[in-house]
Amino acid sequence: MTTPKAPTRVDRVYSELRADILAGRQHPGSRLPFADLATRYQASMGVIREALTRLQGEGLIESEPQSGFRVVAVSAEALQHLTEARCAIETLVLRKAIERGDLAWESEVLATHHRLDRTPMLAPDGTGRLSDEWATAHAAFHLALLAGCPNPVLLGTAASLRDSAELYQRLSVPEDVSERDIPAEHRAIMEAALAHDADTAAQLLAQHIQRTTDILLHTGFQAVQEQ
Repeated sequence: MTTPKAPTRVDRVYSELRADILAGRQHPGSRLPFADLATRYQASMGVIREALTRLQGEGLIESEPQSGFRVVAVSAEALQHLTEARCAIETLVLRKAIERGDLAWESEVLATHHRLDRTPMLAPDGTGRLSDEWATAHAAFHLALLAGCPNPVLLGTAASLRDSAELYQRLSVPEDVSERDIPAEHRAIMEAALAHDADTAAQLLAQHIQRTTDILLHTGFQAVQEQ
């Protein structure tokens, strides 16, 4: 059995900074000066640069000439464009996963759904934010659904789009979504996928993605913009 590699300094800074961005501790559009980051995360400039480069590849931060790095700004237009791309790419990847998915793929979909279904959605601090544990389980479930696709380019594109979308989702206010049964949506997608009903699974996934966007635009997104 291969021993897992120990996390490097870059891994640690990347993980901590990513968590701070997604939790809103680093606000959308805010600058990320190297000196401040080096002090905050107790790391060298080289380590900070590598972590920033990884996060830029995920679409969570952006670089600007003469200005350095900043957290990516959020906007209604960008969210709508992102949603359109996700619906097109993720449903295509899901269809291919269902077509080629084997028993190992089915088992992982079941396992990640079980974990997601048993994880509290909201953080225990009373802020109404999504909990880090639920967000991690949610991402794992959606990635497991797509993992049966044999095309690594499509998988990479889908994963990158999901990373960008997570910033919006984590900054939303799920308490406002009182009429939505998110666990039922996940369960329906899972059941259709495991039944190898590609048409139904793709339709449900697209509706799931679009519904999140619609709610953000009409409820939680205003709060995000005002931070």
